[in-house]
Amino acid sequence: MRVALHTRVREERIAEYEAAHREVPAGLTAAIRAAGCTSWTIWRGGTDLFHLIECEDYARLLAELERLPVNVGWQARMAELLDVVHAYSARGADAGLPVVWQLPDPREEADRRP
Repeated sequence: MRVALHTRVREERIAEYEAAHREVPAGLTAAIRAAGCTSWTIWRGGTDLFHLIECEDYARLLAELERLPVNVGWQARMAELLDVVHAYSARGADAGLPVVWQLPDPREEADRRP
C-alpha cells in the first residue's frame, strides 16, 4: 500500500532538518524495514514536507514503531524541528492524504476500451 503524508518543518530549522535526514540512524531504517516498509521518500517545498510511504500495512508500521526506543528518540528530535509532526499512534494511521487522481495502469485502460 502507498500512503502520502504532509508535515511541516519550522522555517528557521530547515537546515537542521535536512542535516538530520542525512544521518538517519541505521537502527531506525532497519526498524522501519522490519515493520514492513519498502520505501519512504520525503520531498520539501518551502516548509511543507510531503512523504510517500510504501508498506505492507501502514497501521502495523506505526504500531511497531510507536514505542521503539530508536523511533521515540528520533521523533523527539523531529518534534523540535517540525510545526506539523507525524503521529505514530492509531490515530496517525488515518492521517494519510486522500488520493484525488493517479495515472491509470495501461493494462487497466486497455481492459476498459471497447
